[in-house]
Amino acid sequence: MQDLKVALIQTRLYWENKAANLSHLESHLEKVPSGTELIILPEMFNTGFSMNPKMFSEKMTGQGIGWLKTVSKQKKAVVIASLIIEEKKKFHNRLIAMRPDGSFEYYDKRHLFRLAGEEKIYSEGSKKKSIIINGWKIALFICYDLRFPVWVRSTNDTDCILFIANWPEKRKDAWVSLLKARAIENQAYVLGVNRVGKDGNGFPHSGDSSIYDPLGTCLEIRSNEECIISHCLKKGHLIKTRESFPFYKDADRFKLL
Repeated sequence: MQDLKVALIQTRLYWENKAANLSHLESHLEKVPSGTELIILPEMFNTGFSMNPKMFSEKMTGQGIGWLKTVSKQKKAVVIASLIIEEKKKFHNRLIAMRPDGSFEYYDKRHLFRLAGEEKIYSEGSKKKSIIINGWKIALFICYDLRFPVWVRSTNDTDCILFIANWPEKRKDAWVSLLKARAIENQAYVLGVNRVGKDGNGFPHSGDSSIYDPLGTCLEIRSNEECIISHCLKKGHLIKTRESFPFYKDADRFKLL
């Protein structure tokens, strides 16, 4: 296990305009520091949080996946983002973890946002997903999943927990509080990547993309601006925290049904 260099891209998204989003994100990616090993984009990176999958969904061989492959190869980093995928006549809000060699893993959003009717349009995922980068086990989640600690809870086997989102400004206090809580209860680094700007429904997003350490200390947070948060996650700090405060030894055992 080595230290891990990450870049969180906080950006506005052009409503249901794939070409504009890809072009805009490419301008951000040019500024990502060399040596970055993990690059993270917001939820539904190429459309915004759209409820029109019939118009904007793609296959797993589509433009969005191809773009992620190109970017990952160019930046020599794992790139994470979600987009609308159609598969077997069902629509998914699917997170892709793309590697530079073109291989990838994916996670389908488990908790679908009822207030927007997401559960009526998209199919929920049924399996948790983690990836390994430089020896770090990183658990992958999308937006509304953040509110459900049982789904997110690890058993001291997760080093970093990642959330990508289109989380509105009016619920920013919940976003910040829950990211901090997930870090404390899991004794893991937590990364939250959110968008800024108004969406197609006029809802403003303040971003508040942030990084929390295993003690729940906020290492970085940025609000109401497009930016790149670049940070190096320290393996030594993670190990020392768990050795100094072995709370996991007293944790309740559980099993998801």
